[in-house]
Amino acid sequence: MDLNRLTLFEAVARTASFSAAARELGLPKSSVSRGISGLEAELGVQLLVRTTRHVSPTAAGTALYDRVAPLLRSVQAAVGDLPEREEQPTGLLRVTAPVDLGVLFLAEVATRYVARHPGVSIDLHLTGRVVDLVAEGFDVALRVGARLQDSTLVVRRVAPVALRLYASPLYLARRGTPRSEAELAAHDQVLFRSGPQRLRVVSPRGAAPEAPRARIVCDDLLFVRDAVRAGGGIGLLPTFVAEPDVVAGLLSRVLPRLERTAGHLHLVTPAAKHVPPKVSAFRELVLELLRTRWGAPPPPGA
Repeated sequence: MDLNRLTLFEAVARTASFSAAARELGLPKSSVSRGISGLEAELGVQLLVRTTRHVSPTAAGTALYDRVAPLLRSVQAAVGDLPEREEQPTGLLRVTAPVDLGVLFLAEVATRYVARHPGVSIDLHLTGRVVDLVAEGFDVALRVGARLQDSTLVVRRVAPVALRLYASPLYLARRGTPRSEAELAAHDQVLFRSGPQRLRVVSPRGAAPEAPRARIVCDDLLFVRDAVRAGGGIGLLPTFVAEPDVVAGLLSRVLPRLERTAGHLHLVTPAAKHVPPKVSAFRELVLELLRTRWGAPPPPGA
């Protein structure tokens, strides 16, 4: 059965007029008439009695209208109430991100997001694994250094991730502050396992000499930060991890002219023709806070 014909029938029976139903539906009167005739032929019963001045339902037509009209109104209301059709963000937003990024950045994002948009709630999953957004039902992922070829995802580069050298004031007071790349070789190091295993950064004069392997290596950036903060050595840390501690006086930058880039922060969403307001609002808030916290420039096309 062509369900569109039920919509035609409901409009004609309710307005008692083919012309009025056609105007309401934005269709030619002849299309409405053909649709009703097709429905009657399909059901094998007469639904409407037509005269030159009036249209009225038969007993079968009245019975069908009484059953169909409430269902059509429910369907129309359900479609109209979909969160994606709302101008304001509504519904549940499911987000996944690395643990360190979530702890250091997303707590503020989530708090501001729900305060700014009372119609939404947020479900945040912090994990080191790469989550399958589509299969696991996530709306947004934040990933660092993502290289994605999946056509079911949209990847937007939102900020560069800069790595700089840091140490605690306590360590520098005890061991001295290196004044050149060559002096790094004499210092203890605390490094992130998935990153470079030696403090090798790029200066205006080229690559720095390689120092001995780190004495402390860990696969958790927050542990690396805490070990550096405790005086374990000099560490190569992302600015979003270390700079809040610099402001608080817990860390000091070492050899400020040295810096390297560890890729970019990406915002990943499932591919869709229409981006739900709850997702676009979250993205805009992330960009807003990146500019104020990291000093990140807006991405191309933002």
